[in-house]
Amino acid sequence: MQENRIRSIVIVGGGTAGWVAAATLAKVFGASGPAITLVESEEIGTIGVGESTIPPIVSFNRWLGIDEQQFLRETNATIKLGIEFPDWKAVGHSYFHPFGPIGMPIDMVAFHHFWLRRRGEGDETELTEYSPNTIAARQGRSPQNARDPRNPAARLAYAYHFDASLYAAFLRRRAEAGGVRRVEGKVVAVHLRSEDGFIQGITLADGQSLAADFFIDCTGFRGLLIEDALKTGYEDWRHWLPCDRAVAVPCEGNGALEPFTRATAREAGWQWRIPLQHRTGNGYVYCSRHISDDQAAAALMGRLEGRALGEPRTLRFTTGRRRKFFHKNCLALGLAAGFVEPLESTSIYLIQSGISRLMGCFPHRGFDPSDAAEYDRLMGMEYEQTRDFIALHYKCSTRQDTALWRECRDMPIPDSLAYKWEQFRAAGRLAISKDELFTPSSWVAVALGQGLMPEHYDPLADLMDGRKLDQKMLQLRRLAGGTAASLTAHEVFLSIA
Repeated sequence: MQENRIRSIVIVGGGTAGWVAAATLAKVFGASGPAITLVESEEIGTIGVGESTIPPIVSFNRWLGIDEQQFLRETNATIKLGIEFPDWKAVGHSYFHPFGPIGMPIDMVAFHHFWLRRRGEGDETELTEYSPNTIAARQGRSPQNARDPRNPAARLAYAYHFDASLYAAFLRRRAEAGGVRRVEGKVVAVHLRSEDGFIQGITLADGQSLAADFFIDCTGFRGLLIEDALKTGYEDWRHWLPCDRAVAVPCEGNGALEPFTRATAREAGWQWRIPLQHRTGNGYVYCSRHISDDQAAAALMGRLEGRALGEPRTLRFTTGRRRKFFHKNCLALGLAAGFVEPLESTSIYLIQSGISRLMGCFPHRGFDPSDAAEYDRLMGMEYEQTRDFIALHYKCSTRQDTALWRECRDMPIPDSLAYKWEQFRAAGRLAISKDELFTPSSWVAVALGQGLMPEHYDPLADLMDGRKLDQKMLQLRRLAGGTAASLTAHEVFLSIA
């Protein structure tokens, strides 16, 4: 097997996807592994709006050996405890999707069934009063001071907001220190082997040629290798995820570094607000059938909380995924693999998941088809589960004030989501596998937050005596509030990080 090992890898494209791949491969293989080269062109640039993340990035960074305080300083990062969703259910209504649990199971019955029981009995306590993340987010607190594992606050899930270009640069320094070679240049040709259609090499604008055993395509929406050269095809999901464009612009912050992302539903889509230490990221994700690019840009600029720090930038995309992520001797990563719009901040996660899953299916130079088949199976499920969770937000909205939201009410949904929807609607049951990215608490937060109320709850929730249940619910509210109160103010933590 030694002589059949991959000896060289070329990553085409930089940005977050390219440098996540490079840093991961350098960490895994070290000095004894394949030669790793990353090709990128400063002329092309990167999309660079992926500034909001979800909790798996914390463990990913730790695995890379990244010092968290250094990372926070060098990427102008802030802490993220969840996402606020104004105007999704109806204009004027808001709910919160917290990271981490909401309440705790009682006698092996999921907590939300007891909340539904008490709701039916007239208790109007909000679900999020049982969520320490939500309470801490609204109080502007950070979980970072909770280091004692005996403290419930130490188990709070959190993620980051950061400057994506600074994160890529941060990873680049680590990757190059680990032996990755960077080559500046624009790819002008991809050469395939005549006998089997595998990628043989690439040619750059300056005439330089690069050959490798294995190629990783991080060239963004174009998919220079996986699509332009290998023609793998693309699954279009716009009939389930209607938005196909975004306009983005940073602005001056308003001084409040809120530890959460805000995603506000708008007339033809939704608007993000991401607070960083040095600025606020803003964008309007929209459906071009219902608003023009100029109208979307004007709407975004008119809603900024501070002075714009640049001109609005419009991005066009088609939600969906490659029919094959791993084909022949090429793996697609990041936007080259697919795009499931940034509503739940999954873009960077899917990059990190993709390169991590490659480690479990890493090929030899013979490229057994079973490696690619298993990788495609796993990543296909990951993308589809992410798609379903995001589609839930659109389908669940009760807004009828504009054409987009009326369309969302009537649009078909994937069979996989329809099954989960019906199970929850009928009995509050969560038909979710244990390895899914979005946990039962996430599905509960979004479904109940947007008004999808089950017709029934688990009958086992009726077995508990009412007074005992009242005591237990009070105990859980106090635990959530006390956990949040024990945390440091977000701005204070960032000032000493």
